[in-house]
Amino acid sequence: MKAPYRVACLVSHPIQYQAPLFRYLAARPGIELTVFFLSDFSIRAYRDSGFGVSVKWDVPLLDGYRHDFLPHLGSGSGLSFWRPWTFGMRTRLRRGRFDALWVHGYAHRGCIAGIAAAKSLGIPVMLRGESNLLSETDDALKLRLKRIAMPALLRTIDAWLAIGRLNREYYLHYGVEAGRIFSMPYAVDNEFFRAAADQARPRRERLRAELGLHPGRAVILFASKMQPHKRAGDLLEAYARMSPDGAAEPAACLVFAGDGEERAKLERRARALKWNSIRFIGFRNQSELPALYDLSDVFVLPSEHEPWGLVINEVMNAGTPVVVSDRVGAGPDLVEDGVNGFVYPARDVAALANRLHRMIDNPEDRAAMGARALEKVAHLGFDADRDGLLSALDSIVGKG
Repeated sequence: MKAPYRVACLVSHPIQYQAPLFRYLAARPGIELTVFFLSDFSIRAYRDSGFGVSVKWDVPLLDGYRHDFLPHLGSGSGLSFWRPWTFGMRTRLRRGRFDALWVHGYAHRGCIAGIAAAKSLGIPVMLRGESNLLSETDDALKLRLKRIAMPALLRTIDAWLAIGRLNREYYLHYGVEAGRIFSMPYAVDNEFFRAAADQARPRRERLRAELGLHPGRAVILFASKMQPHKRAGDLLEAYARMSPDGAAEPAACLVFAGDGEERAKLERRARALKWNSIRFIGFRNQSELPALYDLSDVFVLPSEHEPWGLVINEVMNAGTPVVVSDRVGAGPDLVEDGVNGFVYPARDVAALANRLHRMIDNPEDRAAMGARALEKVAHLGFDADRDGLLSALDSIVGKG
């Protein structure tokens, strides 16, 4: 039997989306995984700049897989390109006798240092990131610097782990050979979200009552950080256009879950409408989200900048159809327009209102779309991630 690959994974900090994947990989044969973190700030309560509130995740971030935190100089509480200033990765790679290093992103000095350390030891490197051409900067100086830096990065990476179609196109655009790109799609713990939504279903009407939502009316849900680029205001304006006469409430209710700098402005606009069908329920932790996904009839992510949007994966596991802008990176992989949801041009409020009308006015079509959403997301799970990672390892290490 082939010996398992010894893989070191280098990431910025424990992340609620990544921990389940690490546990999954650690529990299955073929890969001996050790995860190295640059910072530990997320395992405690901390102020999330996007949500604008203190956050402490209520799901395990470190259980079920081997991990280590790199030593650092000074405080390890912040996270930027230079902070924390970590060291010791080369020593750990040498002592661990790893077959490959898997790095998530290169927006931190520590990740670049880790890549350099691996190459100095003759250890092949795999890179996984979120970049796509939709999110490409229009800053001329940054683009010039990127075009200078990318060829150097290309020479150091042995395998590129594409999270989706747009990410793959990005690598090809910058000259990566197709044969060096392996599919490792962005995924969530499908089993957890599907089971949690199923368990929440008998309590659906109780949750509706707790939120003060009208019985029998469809629910449109937004669940994300309320930052300008998320364009939650577009959803609110589209909802206002769903009024039959400009004064009466639309046929559906609208729920905003999340927090952030835009919340106060959104609430002022909602109060001006003088309707009792809009709710702002604040930040909701991971374990609370499946019940909201089950309650919702339509989920909307109207971002003008969204490299992926894992919330789309999550909500589709509840059998909920989605409406996303054409700037959401997950769209080409997860949303089939008119089949399991809709894609509309970002910032186009009229187009968003039109898609929502079609969803709300046709409950049978909406239910069919939700069923297809559940089928679609089932194909982007951790099994596919493991297959892609093993294919990359076979290519660059190739143990016999």
